[in-house]
Amino acid sequence: MSNHRTSIFVVLSLVIILNGQSSFLARAGAERKVHIVYLGEKQHDDPEFVTESHHRMLWSLLGSKEDAHDSMVHSFRHGFSGFAAKLTESQAKKIADLPEVVHVIPDRFYKPATTRTWDYLGLSAANPKNLLNETNMGEQMIIGIIDTGVWPESEVFNENGIGPVPSHWKGGCESGEDFNSSHCNKKLIGAKYFINGFLAENESFNFTESLDFISPRGYNGHGTHVATIAGGSYVPNTSYKGLAGGTVRGGAPRARIAVYKTCWYLDDLDITSCSSADILKAMDEAIHDGVDVLSLSLGFEPLYPETDVRDGIATGAFHAVLKGITVVCAAGNAGPAAQTVTNLAPWIITVAATTLDRSFVTPMTLGNNKVILGQAIYTGPEVGFTSLVYPENPGNSNESFSGTCERLLINSNSTMAGKVVLCFTESPYSISVTRAARYVKRAGGLGVIISGQPGNVLRPCLDDFPCVAVDYELGTDILFYIRSNGSPIVKIQPSRTLIGQPVGTKVASFSSRGPNPISAAILKISYCHYRFLILFIQSKLDKNKNIDDIDNRLYSAAWRTDPFGEQIFAEGSPRKPADPFDYGGGLVNPEKATKPGLVYDLGLEDYVLYMCSVGYNESSISQLVGKGTTCSNPKPSVLDFNLPSITIPNLKDEVTLTRILTNVGPLDSVYKVTVEPPLGIQVTVTPETLVFNSTTKRVSFKVRVSTTHKINTGYYFGSLTWSDSVNSVTIPLSVRTQIMPYYYDEN
Repeated sequence: MSNHRTSIFVVLSLVIILNGQSSFLARAGAERKVHIVYLGEKQHDDPEFVTESHHRMLWSLLGSKEDAHDSMVHSFRHGFSGFAAKLTESQAKKIADLPEVVHVIPDRFYKPATTRTWDYLGLSAANPKNLLNETNMGEQMIIGIIDTGVWPESEVFNENGIGPVPSHWKGGCESGEDFNSSHCNKKLIGAKYFINGFLAENESFNFTESLDFISPRGYNGHGTHVATIAGGSYVPNTSYKGLAGGTVRGGAPRARIAVYKTCWYLDDLDITSCSSADILKAMDEAIHDGVDVLSLSLGFEPLYPETDVRDGIATGAFHAVLKGITVVCAAGNAGPAAQTVTNLAPWIITVAATTLDRSFVTPMTLGNNKVILGQAIYTGPEVGFTSLVYPENPGNSNESFSGTCERLLINSNSTMAGKVVLCFTESPYSISVTRAARYVKRAGGLGVIISGQPGNVLRPCLDDFPCVAVDYELGTDILFYIRSNGSPIVKIQPSRTLIGQPVGTKVASFSSRGPNPISAAILKISYCHYRFLILFIQSKLDKNKNIDDIDNRLYSAAWRTDPFGEQIFAEGSPRKPADPFDYGGGLVNPEKATKPGLVYDLGLEDYVLYMCSVGYNESSISQLVGKGTTCSNPKPSVLDFNLPSITIPNLKDEVTLTRILTNVGPLDSVYKVTVEPPLGIQVTVTPETLVFNSTTKRVSFKVRVSTTHKINTGYYFGSLTWSDSVNSVTIPLSVRTQIMPYYYDEN
């Protein structure tokens, strides 16, 4: 693909059980499940030849062509080589022992994990000089969305003002239930669906009665939502009943969308399920079709014991990245608990979620004239001064009252009828608000105030019923007012949209957090923005030369504050200043990322060193990368992996590590270092000055880290910054002292 410069925001996320007979060594009736047989880099450019080789391998295992055909679920033949097939455990073990097989893993299941965003990041379309307009709004870029499908009639897929389809596109528009080629256009240029892995696991799936569509059309709106954020077209005058009115658009409104549906709705369980076999097949097809970015807002639980080649998404992502495709995944929605981040492979851009500088304030005036500002999406009429109640046992009554939101159902109607009800909850806001509103409305109440942990997932309640969220502090203030007043009353006004200062940026409470639970020295998250957003920048780059320059430009340029210079906080209990385990490198700074000055480059050789350092065997690495690999002895240190961050999880005395910086700014540049050391940690950088010129474009430096702590500690945080007269390139330092290991080998 020709070199070009553009930007794309990509937001923000399971297999087969068959009984039968095997013609090979397996006992009659042995259970067959989908297994992914991974063969590494493909050895032939003819996809038909690659697929035929897969069938031959199965044929030799199962004994007949017919059994091989029946067993095959998917053939991966474009981005890499492998296949998904229905195998018994003994068959899977037998095929795993073949020398050409990297590994065999059972299929697993994943699940799916705004209008103001672009102005907030300084990319308002009204500003003719910003990056968005300079890159023609991403018109030549193709974003591949692997998700739940899309609703093609949505206005966000209109093709108004969009030119011809980019010449590098080789994909197509696949027909199916309520979907055909006419649903594609110059905006939605591709649509395919992959269901074989899902069907193998869910044999009882009813095609006729299912609410989902057996086509690229999505029943679940998640895929349309993700595609909209990434590259939705302009849709003017959009609002929710007057709230947050304005023009809706994606990050790159002229970028093209290619949809790969891999996630399917199970009516009886009310869940959406995504087979890793189907996901891998979608990634394989997307590589062939010519996408420039792959967005997967998918995740899986629980965590598995591998971070790279044995993870389905990571495997496909590795081959995509080698071919110049940026892969962006969600960090997950399991926050605010620590060590919940997913999509951990270092070649994946993993994005956390933050709030915007926008708030839906909902004023509530108490009878003592104190005004409480809650959060809601309430657009109905003002609720004039009305009785306010907190349902609780009065002490001498046999009636069972409870102020817990989840127990409002058991309260008598007389307790809540005609009143506004206060309740407390420990559940996530989106669930507790909906349920509490339903219970109060059913009992004849006029509104509900839900007090809980700070959160930021809001949705309108049924029939525009007033349901207002507050944190525990404000909830307690309201409770004290109720208990100190014989006739407490409250007035609830409609919600108002507040934009800009003084609304602060916060890491969302649901956003998954670090540290990395598998490879502690690798910082994940990469960086953050609202939901699953990420800026993709490609600035005159040879896609096959420098596969991670985009990632590192973003990392090196990220904000450690919000755009107003204020500290970023992390939602949760308690609220706290955000740290690198919450936001990674920081908040995306799109304009600065085009001219960061310096970058911490990563390429294929770096990833090979990483895999050697964490102990992968040489034959597996060789097949993964498509060439012979020999790891050094002693093996390299994972601390030397050239990430734009330094994380030391087990510092005892001292350690010295290396980083390499590449100059992407003016040829003659001089940078000096500044260190903000973590508490109780000494950091020495050598040399303290880096000099770049026409012959010296890459310079290494060493970082010596030692500790004065005499006990095992948690993580302390600092930073390391290189600055010249124009640019400052900052990376986070995260250090944990471990005088005594948490486990040891007595042998």
